[in-house]
This record gives sequence, structure tokens and C-alpha cells, in this order.
Amino acid sequence: MSQCSFRVALCLALAIAGIVTARAADTPGADAVPEPQQTENASLQDFIKANPDCLEFTDQCSHCAVVQGVAECSTAEIACVKRDNQCTKRAGK
Repeated sequence: MSQCSFRVALCLALAIAGIVTARAADTPGADAVPEPQQTENASLQDFIKANPDCLEFTDQCSHCAVVQGVAECSTAEIACVKRDNQCTKRAGK
């Protein structure tokens, strides 16, 4: 193998190794915990407990309905500014 071919092969090998390493760093590990989802669920449960007569509420991004004590929420809207939950429908009103 000529010296020029050896250098090209070495450069390609290093580039591939760099790409593989960069992609591996972007991949979440098996033990990664989805912390925001857990925090969001806890805040929803806290809101429901603090507002037992609330049937529907929103944070301006998602709209939720309380069904048997559990919040069922829509997918968050694109480019929204999340705010504190506000009740939009109360029982008996």
C-alpha cells in the first residue's frame, strides 16, 4: 500500500470513529430517567388534589379533563408558553 493510500485510509478510519463516538454520546442510556414527565405528572396530581371540583383545566399549551381522578391531556401545542394550570370547568357550574 502506498503512503498516500495509507494516509487516506487512516483519515477515513478516524472520521468514522469520530462519527460513531458522537452518535453514541447523543443516544440516551438505558438507565436514563425522563425527569420532566415525572415532574409534570406530580404537578398535575397536585393540581387535581388542590382543586377537587375542577373537571377541565389548561396550562395554555395542553387542555386536560379529569376522568376518575386522573388527568387526560391533549398533546401540547407548538410554540406555546406554558403557564400555571387554570380550571376552565368546575363541577356543578
